[in-house]
Amino acid sequence: MAKKEVNHKKYENIRFDIQDESVILDDILETIPYEYVGKRTEVTIPTSEFTSVCPWSGLPDFAELEITYIPRETLIELKSLKYYLTSFRNVGIYQEHATQRILHDLVKICDPLMMRVEAYWNARGGLGTRTVAEYIAPDAEGTEQI
Repeated sequence: MAKKEVNHKKYENIRFDIQDESVILDDILETIPYEYVGKRTEVTIPTSEFTSVCPWSGLPDFAELEITYIPRETLIELKSLKYYLTSFRNVGIYQEHATQRILHDLVKICDPLMMRVEAYWNARGGLGTRTVAEYIAPDAEGTEQI
């Protein structure tokens, strides 16, 4: 069988449209009152539908996210969270930076006692990535545990 020469130059100038972080809808995030202030409740929000793009190639990065937090006075409203997470869809952002950005924006909106964002990124080139970002409020001790 003859070896066929493949010209890969056709891929050199291909770029997909990549948006910058300014399109992330952090202002769409909303909260609702937490009725058990002072009572320690752990809330976990999993999703397997998170997508952003590689800032170098523009190719999609897919991740399963798990957002875990202990509310202080507010809960994250889930519809607003869905819109917020979907706004990352065409954003060119490194996986580690996306995880930190999500943590930062969510802590800012709901002021939790604790929050952890875990992202399990699909493998590319045989390498998967797991990123974890965590926040613990300085005054997190002393809440009643149930």
